[in-house]
Formats: sequence, structure tokens, C-alpha cells
Amino acid sequence: MFYLTKTPALLKAIYKNCIWNLSPARPSVYLTFDDGPHPTATPFVLEQLRKYNAKATFFCIGKNVVEYPDIYQQILEEGHRTGNHTHNHLNGWKTGTDKYMENILEAGKYINSKLFRPPYGRITPFQVRQLKKLVPGSQVIMWDVLSADFDTERTGEQCVQNVVFKSKPGSIIVFHDSTKAWDRLEYALPRVLEYFTKQKLAMEAIP
Repeated sequence: MFYLTKTPALLKAIYKNCIWNLSPARPSVYLTFDDGPHPTATPFVLEQLRKYNAKATFFCIGKNVVEYPDIYQQILEEGHRTGNHTHNHLNGWKTGTDKYMENILEAGKYINSKLFRPPYGRITPFQVRQLKKLVPGSQVIMWDVLSADFDTERTGEQCVQNVVFKSKPGSIIVFHDSTKAWDRLEYALPRVLEYFTKQKLAMEAIP
């Protein structure tokens, strides 16, 4: 599969109504986790974040929140933020706008957040505008750096290198707390957290 682990400036310009990176008041990066809650991966992520005094943002799938409400509640209780990732992990490019909006609103019954991230990063500019009309104050959060932990052809070490070499203060970084990413996440996340700690970069939830 083809994808870029560092988001190009042209794509950010085309989707200028989306948030790709931030300008923190102090040197910080923003770790995000997609596709949970997951019964194995999410508790592991929370444990690792506690060890390094890090906060993060979890973009959750509505049906997974319904299935694992206790894990979702734990995310919130430990001071992290959550965001909407649709109810059924829909691809906006392959889904009609009305159906896509309905799916986001369904997830919104269980995820109380104005933050939204489109699965696969695939959403049309029209869908972005419609979402902002339907959910006033909503923010579409994309990313600056992909760890590529979802890619079964990558190694955990390659995922570490993607993050370490391509991140800078203000970067929004994507990991996945999912079955597919688990092998690479388990290896990469502790090493990334240790690296940022040594670099004296705060790890914060998206404000």
C-alpha cells in the first residue's frame, strides 16, 4: 500500500479547514490513538502513558465504545481526551455524505467530543463543511506524522524511526490501539515515549 508517513504541505493546504499540527506554548508533541477502545491494546497504552506522565487523545469507534464502555471510561478518568472516529470506521470517500454524517452522529451518542478524525484520513471538503454545520464547534483533527503501526509489512523499529525522525514540536502523531497494529505498537510505543522524555518534549492531549 502507498501512503506518506509525513504529511506534505500541499495536502494541508487543500484541507486547510482541518488541523494537521499545533503551535504549543511549550515544546510538546501530541500522541493520538485510533480505532479503540480495544481490550488488550488500550489498557497497554494507558499503562505506558502513566509511566511517562504523558497525556494523549484517543479517536474511538462508536461500536467499540459500546462494546468496551469500562475501557472508554478509564481513558477519560486518567485525564486523556477522546474524539469521534465514526461508529463503524467508514471511509468518507466511499460513503455518501448523508450516511457518513449519520454514522458520525451515531458515534456521538457515546463519545462526547467536538474532535473528529476521519478513518483512513479520507473525508471530502464538502463533508468537512457539513460536519461543522451539524456539530458547531467541531474540529477535524488530522496528523503530521504516521507511525505506520497499522502496516503489517513494517517492523516495530521502523515505526519508532518514523516517529523519532519526522516529529517536531507541535506534531500530531498517529498510533493505533487495535488488533492489526498490536505487534508494532507494543514494541514502538515504549521506545517513543522514552525518546520524547529524554528530549524533554511534553506529551499532551489535543487542547
